[in-house]
Amino acid sequence: MDFYLGLAQVIGIHTLLGLSAWCVLHTGQVSIAQGAFFAIGAYVAGMLTSMWDAPLALALAAGSVIAGLAAVAVGFPALRVKGLMLVVATTAFAEIVRLFFFNLKWRVETANGPAGPDGSLGFGGIRYFPSNGWTAWDVNVLIWVLVTGVMLLLWWLDRCRIGTIWRAVGEDELAAQSAGINLTAAKVSAFGIGGAIAGLGGGVFAHYATHIEHNNFTILLATFAVAYPILGGLKSLAGTLLAVILIQGVMLEGLRFIGEWRSLLFGVLIVVVMLVRPDGMLNRSLGLDGLFGRKASKGSSKAASSGDNKGNGAAHHA
Repeated sequence: MDFYLGLAQVIGIHTLLGLSAWCVLHTGQVSIAQGAFFAIGAYVAGMLTSMWDAPLALALAAGSVIAGLAAVAVGFPALRVKGLMLVVATTAFAEIVRLFFFNLKWRVETANGPAGPDGSLGFGGIRYFPSNGWTAWDVNVLIWVLVTGVMLLLWWLDRCRIGTIWRAVGEDELAAQSAGINLTAAKVSAFGIGGAIAGLGGGVFAHYATHIEHNNFTILLATFAVAYPILGGLKSLAGTLLAVILIQGVMLEGLRFIGEWRSLLFGVLIVVVMLVRPDGMLNRSLGLDGLFGRKASKGSSKAASSGDNKGNGAAHHA
């Protein structure tokens, strides 16, 4: 039972990571910086509880907010580039953050001895859960309450104006801009909200793992983050959850007996899904859009149509 409870915790944490990338992908951007925001949330939340005995809620909130602010700071310069160059730029940022934590050494004396990041030795002693009598079941409840809350928030955002704007920008930037959409606000908001969600997931991960280090936040982690919503399908939030269960639960844990061949299967899975279902596993043709999905991107179509009408009107007056 402990194994399955631990697996459920991993799936929940990675679902938060995947949902953070879901936000950015909706605006047509591919960011490899989600792992960096995840790391920022992990270190900030871990430092607050282990070094200064902060309440868990405050630590998780602070990690999420600081990661979101870092994402906004990255989002503004990222507007100058797109496509492959954006991937390169966000990859560089992720490596800068990882190496920063690799060199960060900040120890303070506490009632339980020295605590805090110790450079290349990592950051251990994040023992809020065991010190306060939390069981594996209690941690699972916390994680899945957060996952449910984030999914409901994104479900609501996807149906209000901001979701329509994200989709319009992702489908056709020129049409969206001609319809009066502020591209800067749209892209930076996606970066900021995605970064805050990644930071929240990182804060939970730090307390789940009790010991973190720079190797926990490599490019592979960011690759997983981007792969989840792409494989699951951007038209359904449940698709991201399904992809996490498939990759973390089935491939990485269920097929552990085949060793490193799992990495090969991960690549094969991406290729197969892109060939057979390029829109992801859960899309409109499956009829499952009611499950945290959107029936149709009408708002995006309207924005594009509005842009076309404006363009036609201008041509007529000319």
